[in-house]
Amino acid sequence: MKLELRFFASVREKVGTSAEQASLSAQIKTVGDVRAWLVARGGAWAEALAEGRALRMAYNQEMCSADTPVADGGELAFFPPVTGG
Repeated sequence: MKLELRFFASVREKVGTSAEQASLSAQIKTVGDVRAWLVARGGAWAEALAEGRALRMAYNQEMCSADTPVADGGELAFFPPVTGG
């Protein structure tokens, strides 16, 4: 399965890229699985996307939760929560 991954704001700054095309195994079924796969890379990836860290996610440009299913050709974005001022 291939997914387009996008990273915004402080997440982008920490991981050093704004986007990548990922080829994932058939075992990856949900947004949470993708996040865990990225965290397993270690280093900046683990720090930026760690479980329990305040993070928003959108699948195919709609806000989603970790249990949202993913499919071939989808787009998944990670970004920090936005605060008003």
